[in-house]
Amino acid sequence: MLTGDDDLVQQITRDYWQAKISDKERLMLSYAEKLTKEPFNIKEEDIKTLREAGFSDRDIFDINQVVAYFNYVNRIADGLGVTLEE
Repeated sequence: MLTGDDDLVQQITRDYWQAKISDKERLMLSYAEKLTKEPFNIKEEDIKTLREAGFSDRDIFDINQVVAYFNYVNRIADGLGVTLEE
């Protein structure tokens, strides 16, 4: 979902449920949000839903890797009091 479309980025940031993206992309973002906010609630059914939407096991692995990486980096930065540069 790499894009140079600033408007789309803003739509997704505000509310990805209303953004102009595919149902498959919306499902991926929903999974990423769940993995971030409540990883203890991820069940086999979540993985099955991704597969049924057309994500391969490699895709699902990649989604998990990216989500885990950004969660890790953000927690390190937050824990150290790092602020974003303008």
